Amino acid sequence: MPGLLRGVARTAVVAGTATAVSNRVSRRQQGRWAAQQEPQAPSYAAPPAAPAAPDMTSKIEQLKQLGELKTQGVLTEAEFAEQKRRLLEA
Repeated sequence: MPGLLRGVARTAVVAGTATAVSNRVSRRQQGRWAAQQEPQAPSYAAPPAAPAAPDMTSKIEQLKQLGELKTQGVLTEAEFAEQKRRLLEA
């Protein structure tokens, strides 16, 4: 009977250790995958600084470019509104 208990105890220890190691590896892999899949903040160039006395044609062109960036998903609604405000104030 003691030999049987020793064998069962050894099996339980080995199985428990294997489970703990497997769980740790899984958590580590999930952490790495999550870090790789984090959305990157879109990098975009701000519209060029407007000349001192810009004409309306260049403002319209810049507004069209901003609209295209928003449509493509590069700019959020808030970013689009901020850039549009800056452009129209200049």
